[in-house]
Amino acid sequence: MEDFTPFSGLFGGMLIGVAAAMLLFLNGRIAGISGIVGGMLVSRVRGLFGWRTAFVIGLLLGASGYALAMGGVPVGIEASMPALVVAGLLVGFGTRLGSGCTSGHGVCGIGRMSKRSITAMAIFFGVAIATVFIIRHVV
Repeated sequence: MEDFTPFSGLFGGMLIGVAAAMLLFLNGRIAGISGIVGGMLVSRVRGLFGWRTAFVIGLLLGASGYALAMGGVPVGIEASMPALVVAGLLVGFGTRLGSGCTSGHGVCGIGRMSKRSITAMAIFFGVAIATVFIIRHVV
C-alpha cells in the first residue's frame, strides 16, 4: 500500500468523468476509447473523423504533459515485443466481441445505468480476477 494515492486517483477520476460527460452532452457521443479509435481507423464519414482524431491527440498530449510535469513516469514492461503485439490484438478482438471497452462500458455505460454495460463490467472484472489468480497462484 506504499503507492496508495487517493487524492490523485480521485482527481484523475473526476477529470475522466467530466471529460466523458462533456463529450456526451456537447457532442452526443460516448467516450469509449476502442470505439473512438476503431471508428477513426475504419470510418471515413465526413464529420466523424475530425472529432475522433482530436480526442485521441488530446489523450496523447494529456499523458505527455503529465509525464513532463512530473519529470517522467517510470514504467517497466517485462514482456517481449511479440507478446505485447499478441496482447494488443487480443484486447482489440475482445473490445469488438464485447461491444466496447472498460472506458465505454465502465465510465459511460454504468453512469447511464446500462444493463449491458453493468453485465460487461462484471464479466471484465471477473475474468481479470480469475486471470490474476491463475497467473500468480497456479502457473
